[in-house]
Amino acid sequence: MTDYQRILVVSTQAADGDLAKVRGRLGSSAVVLTAPTGDAKRVVQALGRGARPEVVLAPVRFPDVDRGHRLDEVVRRHAVADRFRDVVVVADPATITLLLRVLAPDQLPESGPVTEVGLRRGTRPVPLGPAVAAGVGLAVVAGLLSAVVPVWVLPLLALLAGLGLLAAPARRHVGQTLLIATGVALVFSLLAIAGSSRFPGSW
Repeated sequence: MTDYQRILVVSTQAADGDLAKVRGRLGSSAVVLTAPTGDAKRVVQALGRGARPEVVLAPVRFPDVDRGHRLDEVVRRHAVADRFRDVVVVADPATITLLLRVLAPDQLPESGPVTEVGLRRGTRPVPLGPAVAAGVGLAVVAGLLSAVVPVWVLPLLALLAGLGLLAAPARRHVGQTLLIATGVALVFSLLAIAGSSRFPGSW
């Protein structure tokens, strides 16, 4: 399944009200790319985030022919570093126009000082190593608590939580991790039982 990474392009002419709305929409891992100008500094301070100045975002009177592509390259480099975080670009209106023509030519620019575009990305990968480790841990905890609660209760809760999280696109990878962990816990528990004295004909 394919979704989109959010890129927020903010003009240095944005008003405080617009910036307050942007600040409320930003994720905790958002990265802010800014032109090294006083107007851009005002915007960054209003967003309440640290920023990464990029010289290529500075306004120029006579832009080069490939300026739009260089702007696109800078934004994509930061976006690709982590496709699951928001990227904010702060620049003057003329620079923004050039950027949007190359970055998202198939998306209509929004009216106003803030434009949101999306870059195509795949679904977040499932961390198999941590999922397997969590499954083993789940099996161990379920075994230790078997005198208090049935051994199948914790895996069942993890299974239900995983199925529930599959319905939330932003947390689908967590649900898939829980499902893998549940399967690993089941296999690990069965192997432990088969190798114990409680299982007839144990190893």
